[in-house]
Amino acid sequence: MATDYDAPRRDDADLGEDSLEELKARRVDTQSSSVDIDEAEAAETFELPGADLAEMADEEMPVRVLPMQGDEFRCSRCFLVHHRSQLAREQGGELICRECA
Repeated sequence: MATDYDAPRRDDADLGEDSLEELKARRVDTQSSSVDIDEAEAAETFELPGADLAEMADEEMPVRVLPMQGDEFRCSRCFLVHHRSQLAREQGGELICRECA
């Protein structure tokens, strides 16, 4: 139980003199109700530093995208491009990588 160090201290003689109603009232006052927090709503309010999406929409990314090479395939489950050495199986014309197999 948490201790309030700012509250006035009472000696043992004073503790024995409390009435039942006073103890019940003090117990109700110290109980706190739990608050349900919607995590999705709370996450929407977080703003990451340097992540202004409106400004980034007009910028071009300095990444060169290469077309899929002849020795690569796209997994039909995770949709990632892998080298042919990562091919686990071909099922009904669908290529599946080792990680998804």
